[in-house]
Amino acid sequence: MTEPDPTRPKVAIVAEFYPSRRDPVLGVWSHRQALAARDAGADVRVLVLHRLVPSRASLSSGATGAAGALASLLREPRLQTRDGLQIAYLPYVSPARERHYSSWGAWAAPALGLALRRLARSFPFELIHAHNAVPAADAVRRSLTGRARRAPLIVSVHGGDVLYTAPRDERGARAVARSLANARLVLANSHGIAELARTHGAREARVVHLGADLVPAQRTPRQERRDAAPTLITVAHLVGRKRHADVLRALAVLGQRHPSLRYSIVGDGPERVALEGLAVRLGVAERVDFHGQLAPLQAIEQSRLATLFVMPSTEEAFGVAYIEAMAAGVPAIGCRGEPGPEEIAAAGDGFLLVPPGDIERLSQRIDELLSDPHRLREAGQRARATVAAHFTWERCGEQTLAAYRRVLG
Repeated sequence: MTEPDPTRPKVAIVAEFYPSRRDPVLGVWSHRQALAARDAGADVRVLVLHRLVPSRASLSSGATGAAGALASLLREPRLQTRDGLQIAYLPYVSPARERHYSSWGAWAAPALGLALRRLARSFPFELIHAHNAVPAADAVRRSLTGRARRAPLIVSVHGGDVLYTAPRDERGARAVARSLANARLVLANSHGIAELARTHGAREARVVHLGADLVPAQRTPRQERRDAAPTLITVAHLVGRKRHADVLRALAVLGQRHPSLRYSIVGDGPERVALEGLAVRLGVAERVDFHGQLAPLQAIEQSRLATLFVMPSTEEAFGVAYIEAMAAGVPAIGCRGEPGPEEIAAAGDGFLLVPPGDIERLSQRIDELLSDPHRLREAGQRARATVAAHFTWERCGEQTLAAYRRVLG
């Protein structure tokens, strides 16, 4: 039997957003960071807050849709192994997100407290790493007993806490502030988010960027398909702030200069019907491909086959999808003034910024790259170099492990 390595920090990760058999895309970044920390030298176990309430969309689709969604939630195996990580899904119920999200930590705390006590018997964790202040860190704070009380807390802020939950109302602000103040260290995915975390109660915050897997420079998918039509792509949930509509309008503007240009949309969400209707009204529907939600590796492959990754979204804390495309030599376009895009652009080349809602400037930037193959190729090379220098999963794992060791002292 292999003896445990005392030099490897033992970490219990608590997350609301995490991949599952039901939804392999949800929170895939938290899983990848857990894998990166493990590969860098940490022992990791994962506890997922598994809410047994169907989504609002399924409830509005009638009794059949709601029943099917609930059955899917109930069928989710409580114990799973994913890429070698042991994961426990902890069922709980809570009221609607729209008015009560800030209280979800209280609803999840009993199940989490029991799970932490059970975990401590087989895995004497030294540290708890919660993804997001609400509800994960709030649930940890409310369930601190026994070993959990002695274990210091690290909280990762991915944007929602400081861009949505805290600004929404006073209850959300209090919940976020309490959870961040309770953390020994806060990890933010960009400097802008770190500053907001300090504003909302974090005592100490440091930046740990999420990452992407590099594709060998001589084997990028796009280089293997030189005869393919030029393609724009967005990989994101179909919600208004992701600004898919701006890209559709730019596609219409560019129709005469680039008649073969296509637009691939990977993801699903409440805006799909509206976006499909807009594509028809703009006369570009035949050049738009709605792929729906794809498995993570399939989504990454689609973005790496494209010519340009375009997502002029707002409230963008970081944006892993940008760097996943850039890692294969695909230049990306994001929105000026957003924490993540500004930081990626400042780190190196291959990432362009446009003003929010400026269709003319967005169209110009796309046209400039498509009309100059040499410039497009150079932008792709520089995009990959930017990821290699600053945004790999290996680097994320090393920085996460360093944060663990810093807190454990």
